[in-house]
Amino acid sequence: MYLAYDFPLLSTFWALLWFFLWILWFVLLFRIIVDIFRDDDMNGWAKAGWLAFAILLPFLGVLVYVIARGKGMGRREIAQARAQQKDFDAYIRETASAPTRPSSVDELARLSDLRSRGDITDEEFRQAKALVLTDAGPAAASPPAGTVPER
Repeated sequence: MYLAYDFPLLSTFWALLWFFLWILWFVLLFRIIVDIFRDDDMNGWAKAGWLAFAILLPFLGVLVYVIARGKGMGRREIAQARAQQKDFDAYIRETASAPTRPSSVDELARLSDLRSRGDITDEEFRQAKALVLTDAGPAAASPPAGTVPER
């Protein structure tokens, strides 16, 4: 009678199988612990009881938790994923909505104000006005020489 241990390749396969099952069990244990703390429906004593059960009798605790609360565990995971996606989408919308470029009228009024205060010369005003009117805009053009851009 030949067993798996009589063949080195099957022995290695068997050891790897047990190793990966062991890792899988640890992942399940940690997911259950996270789910215990994530559940807002349980009070503190219930959370403490499940946590003690999962830590003190790990195999039995994990098995009973998955049987008793497995369906709710999936629902809580989905709810958290949706909440994270919603927050991420809101962040992207907020970040992506760049301030709108000022209109040509606003830019011309700002340039006129700078010229009236003496911050820019008439020649610099004409150059900047030409840039604004050709729709090169302030974002594409550099500010006139000798001026400090407003922020």
